[in-house]
Amino acid sequence: MSALQHAFRSTHRAVIAAVAALGLAVAALVTLTMAPAAHADTQICDQYGSTTVQGRYVVQNNRWGTSATQCINVTSTGFQITQADGSSSTSGAPKSYPSIFNGCHYTNCSPGTNLPAQLSAISSAPSSISYTYVNNAIYDAAYDIWLDPTPRKDGVNKTEIMIWFNHISPVQPVGSRVGTANVGGRSWDVWTGNNGSNDVISFVAPSAIGSWSFDVKAFANETISRGMAQNSWYLTSVQAGFEPWQNGAGLAVSSFSSSVNTGGSSTTGGSTTGGSTTGGTTTGGTTTGGSTTGGTTGGTGSPSCRVTFAPQTWAGGYTANVTVANTGSSAVNNWRVGFNLPSGQTITSAWNATVSPSSGSVTASSLSYNAQIPAGGSQSFGFQGTYSGSFAQPTGFTLNGTACS
Repeated sequence: MSALQHAFRSTHRAVIAAVAALGLAVAALVTLTMAPAAHADTQICDQYGSTTVQGRYVVQNNRWGTSATQCINVTSTGFQITQADGSSSTSGAPKSYPSIFNGCHYTNCSPGTNLPAQLSAISSAPSSISYTYVNNAIYDAAYDIWLDPTPRKDGVNKTEIMIWFNHISPVQPVGSRVGTANVGGRSWDVWTGNNGSNDVISFVAPSAIGSWSFDVKAFANETISRGMAQNSWYLTSVQAGFEPWQNGAGLAVSSFSSSVNTGGSSTTGGSTTGGSTTGGTTTGGTTTGGSTTGGTTGGTGSPSCRVTFAPQTWAGGYTANVTVANTGSSAVNNWRVGFNLPSGQTITSAWNATVSPSSGSVTASSLSYNAQIPAGGSQSFGFQGTYSGSFAQPTGFTLNGTACS
């Protein structure tokens, strides 16, 4: 808060009146001093200037493709580009990549991050992003996922996954279009190539997406299935921002959240407490620990299973990671996990499974890359939802129609 300045003018009043006026001034000073301090945004114009927000994410200006000025205004939940001078040829690289991230980027690591983390150890990596677009610029709105064979915290990684939430013609991803894919319940045009420094796989939305909650792991799995990464590689960072070629002022990341769940623990770009996330989304909140409904059921040829349900809740909303273990002696193919949502709960998005309907008696069905649960193995999926009243956990979990008691 700015220092308070008080000037006292000489008067011809009586001494007692002067004392009274001084008393009023002191009282006003105390009142103003006790008022809460307002949040001050941070302006960054330095080429590679950065700062932290929420004590867990890094926001970077990252003007690497031009010498012209670029400035960003960093808020408590994201950033906005306020000045974007210069331009680049749309047949070449963009001017910059102002972004917010969880993880490590050229030795700059976000506070308390548990990245790099080996993909094989990650059960899920829920994230959410909300963008604000403008019409007077040429750009793409890109969510970057960086993978490398080593847990490196500096330099260029081996493979870059780009999720293009929006783009303005005539810009296009690196390489060439190789087909389509369904990831996270959405259809994408898929491009692959190499930019001279690293391999790039891009998932391009057919139309603009303003906001979305999804699982980063789903895109990593799709990349593995296409031979551009391996399960033994490491996730080093996830980043959300813009690549502008011309103009760009007004583009903004309105909100961002990122969690990485490894070995039963989860970190929201920050501290981990007892294996569960403190926070969970940009709205913050209180985490409740997960519980396990275990047991094996079923006769010959029926699946035996154990389900672990681990929620993270805040006022009116939650995310949940569900792990289903096959405790039987044979593999389960094309798994379907059924469960009953309590009254007042609605699922808004899901990852690593197709979940329908959004309320009542729900079924989560496997995707192409995780359709089998080997004997003694497990698969995980997750979802985000809302609730009214007090939060309660789902009941009646089944695996391919057989109860997991």
